[in-house]
Amino acid sequence: MRTWFITGASRGFGALITAEVLAAGDAVVATARDPQGLQAKFGDHPRLLAVRLDVTREEQIQAAVEAAIQRFGRIDILVNNAGYGLLSAVEEASAKEVESVFSTNVFGLLAVTRAVLPHMRRQRSGHVINVSSVGGYGAYAGWGVYCATKFAVEGLTEALAVELAPLGIKATVVEPGFFRTDFLDGQSLSVAQPIADYAATSGVTRTVAGELNHAQPGNPAKLAKAFLALADAANPPLRLPLGSDTLARIEAKNRQVAEEVAAWRALAVSTDGFDAKA
Repeated sequence: MRTWFITGASRGFGALITAEVLAAGDAVVATARDPQGLQAKFGDHPRLLAVRLDVTREEQIQAAVEAAIQRFGRIDILVNNAGYGLLSAVEEASAKEVESVFSTNVFGLLAVTRAVLPHMRRQRSGHVINVSSVGGYGAYAGWGVYCATKFAVEGLTEALAVELAPLGIKATVVEPGFFRTDFLDGQSLSVAQPIADYAATSGVTRTVAGELNHAQPGNPAKLAKAFLALADAANPPLRLPLGSDTLARIEAKNRQVAEEVAAWRALAVSTDGFDAKA
């Protein structure tokens, strides 16, 4: 039996993954700002430990990890899922809004990872799974700051994978596309005050987000099952894109980057070397 530690487990992806893990026979430390919601959703399950955790609160992180070790003795799989969106042109986002979304999506993820890794290092085993987004691979107008947090998660995971491999620990970043969850609702999404000059860019994104809410193509239940398949893999990937929309975005960006590199290669390589002194 493996022990999972899942942040943001009260709803959305986190709740669905928790349910799949319990059904598979593993143990779960399910964390949320309000753990009572977890108890109401999953009941008094013998393999479930519901813990209060705001990932921006260092003392709660340490207490949650200690409770996990005390109850189950180990943490095998960490799923850094807690996070929220900010719909805003880059200029529209206030300093407070930027700081807040980075505090949860990046600094909170880092703090939880730092708290769990000493136990995985002691075990010489484990799997860190960081939830990114299609926006962590290619940014969109109106999502710049949010995408920046997910770009950070991607970079951190790339480095972690290299650093942890000699210790027997794996790291994967998961890139979901648009799934039919409550992510575009008010409880998961902050929307900045609009600036009229961005009506044709981030303004259009606002409109599309409203139309897409609860009409997204991805099936969250299938995503949750994909997390189980990922955890069961003997050689998990560094990146796992989920959804045909994510695959299409990755392929389009790769083509764009390849074309741009080809067009600007001469200037790029011209900065190498030093002229011989007379």
